[in-house]
This record gives sequence, structure tokens and C-alpha cells, in this order.
Amino acid sequence: MNIFKLACRKVALVRRIEGSRSKFYRMAYAWSHDAMLADDLVQEAQMLALQKIDQLKDEAAFDGWMYTILNNVWLGYLRKSRPCEDIENVVIVDNTSPEHEMLVRQIDFMVRDAMSSLPNAQRQVVSLIDLDGLSYSEVASILQVPIGTVMSRLNRARSALAKVINKNRIQQESVSQSIYTSQETFTQSKSQIKSRGRLRVVK
Repeated sequence: MNIFKLACRKVALVRRIEGSRSKFYRMAYAWSHDAMLADDLVQEAQMLALQKIDQLKDEAAFDGWMYTILNNVWLGYLRKSRPCEDIENVVIVDNTSPEHEMLVRQIDFMVRDAMSSLPNAQRQVVSLIDLDGLSYSEVASILQVPIGTVMSRLNRARSALAKVINKNRIQQESVSQSIYTSQETFTQSKSQIKSRGRLRVVK
């Protein structure tokens, strides 16, 4: 490949790295559940990618290469911020407000809430496969673990998500039923008061 073609390829890759922010921000947020942290992670990953741009030999492997860099940045953050914890089992605490809890009725909030309860290793696998559509082999390469481990983590993650989402759904139905019952009781009480008032007038 001549110098001109190499230069053009490098310019194209630089543009692709710079234009990939939204895609990798979505993944960083799925892992961290923190908007500011996700932004920092993506910025650092993009800077590293630009520094290591010559290492990418196959442009078809761009996404996997970027996810690998983002994963390394994320794990580096976890190691620094939680040096005494097993980073595979880190759970992101989601301090939601009462207003947010009301919005959990919507399925996207239910899934997001459920995702935050997963250990880091499971959260990464399920987000890469179910949110971004990567294959088992691609995820295994990105996270540097065997395919069997990816499949095992994915199965555990999906099972845990199903339980959390179902629990949230049951709680919401219970709250809705309580509200409905309260409204019915209030309506019946008003009707009884009106009926008593009419009886007194007739007498």
C-alpha cells in the first residue's frame, strides 16, 4: 500500500473514531449507569484509539477493536475506584428518585433498572449481545474470555433480568390495584353520603 493510500486510510479511520461517540457512549452508559462517567470513558477510549490507530489492520474489525479499548478503559476505572472488589461482580447502585420510580412502569426504565442490578461481568455481556447485536465470538474477543464463559454469563444475566422485570411488573400491578381500590372506596363513600342526605330530606 503506497503512502497516499495509507494517509487516506488513516484519515478515514480518524473520522470513524470521532464519529463513533454516540454508539460507544450508549454502551458505556449501559455499563456504568452514569452519564458523566460514560462520557469520560468514551472520550478516553477515543483518545487511546487515535493513539493506537496503526494497530488496526482490518477495518472490518473496527467495532470489536473499539469495544476492546472501551472495555479496558472501563475495567481500569473500576480497578482504580474499587481496588478491593472483584470487578466482575461490581454492581452499580442506582439511587433513583420517587419521581423516577413512577416512570419505571415504562418498559425501557424497567430494563434499565434491572440492568443496573447485574454484576459487571453479566452486564457487559448482555449489553454487547442484546443491545448491540454482537456475536458470542466477538464478545469473547472483546472481553478476552472463552465463548463458554460468555454464554454462561449471558444465560445468568437474562435469567436475572427476567426475575427483576417480573418483580417490578408485579409491584406496579399491586400499586395500580391499590390506587383503583382506593378510588372505588372513595366513590362508594360519596354515594353513601349523598343517599343519606336524600333520606333526611324525605323525612
